[in-house]
Amino acid sequence: MVGMQYTKFGNSDLNVSRICMGCMGFGDAGNGQHSWTVDEERSREIIRRGLELGINFFDTAIAYQSGTSERYLGRALKDYAKREDVVVATKFLPRTQEDIQAGVSGQRHIERMIDKSLENLGMDYVDLYIYHMWDYQTPLYDIMEGLNRVVRAGKARHIGISNCHAYQLAKANALAEKEGFAKFVSIQGHYNLIFREEEREMAKLCAEDNIAMTPYSALAGGRLAKRPGETSKRLEEDDYARLKYDATSRQDGVIIARVEELADRHSVSMTEISLAWLLTKVTAPVVGATKLHHVEGAAKAVGLVLEDDELSYLEEPYVPHALVGVMAQNTVSSAKEKHVWSVGSQKV
Repeated sequence: MVGMQYTKFGNSDLNVSRICMGCMGFGDAGNGQHSWTVDEERSREIIRRGLELGINFFDTAIAYQSGTSERYLGRALKDYAKREDVVVATKFLPRTQEDIQAGVSGQRHIERMIDKSLENLGMDYVDLYIYHMWDYQTPLYDIMEGLNRVVRAGKARHIGISNCHAYQLAKANALAEKEGFAKFVSIQGHYNLIFREEEREMAKLCAEDNIAMTPYSALAGGRLAKRPGETSKRLEEDDYARLKYDATSRQDGVIIARVEELADRHSVSMTEISLAWLLTKVTAPVVGATKLHHVEGAAKAVGLVLEDDELSYLEEPYVPHALVGVMAQNTVSSAKEKHVWSVGSQKV
């Protein structure tokens, strides 16, 4: 097996493994919305195996199982790795309506969130602090200033963003450049072989501005890793994944069948084929794991090279997809955006 490969992370000074371990599947299921998550003992086994395979990049969020994902990850890394040898990313959500009504500012909210995440992780800093989804109720200036304060305080080395449109990322980084704030060095969006809408504008922006792409749902909630008839607890119980993919299952099935065909041709797993394709497009896909073979299959994908005609064969059946989930909500919300960005003492 070819060893893990590493790459420079966009415009940052980070060097990351080509596979990022997604930690949404770790945590106390009683403290979150996902019933398929695994307990701390299993999480530690998977994290340890990832480290053995050369994975140094880990992605979690304060929202995952009420912070228990962060806690499991932090404790495992403390026991199995040196802090300077791993790249840790976590994310924060926008203010709640209760926060807004209580007068909690955007800057204060970010400060509270990073402090709680660091407490959960048992760390002094994170390498990448990610804005989990666009906040239409807080002026952009407040968000960027709050994130810049986190970086200046040494609590995060770099900042990234998730679930946004290309124009929003471009606008945020233009403001940061104008004000001398930290800029977003990465985008974590929804991108895989059966959902390629990021190629319309986001991928082009990232290529031009050297912004790292670390897509989530790299295997479409398991759909790109399972043969017909195979199932899993997540496939059966992940309502959000069904929201994202059920409406297009017929057309997506054509692509999934081609993944299966190439897996047989190469005598590898469907996971390896699906990720080998994605690795030609992005910096480091975020790959969730709740079993050891999940992380082992992801690591193997790094060494698999597909021919140009095979890549084209996988891509050819794709048809445009409607935006779903968080990004669909963003599109609905954007009508209010102009007003939100102009309120407060700063205008963007």
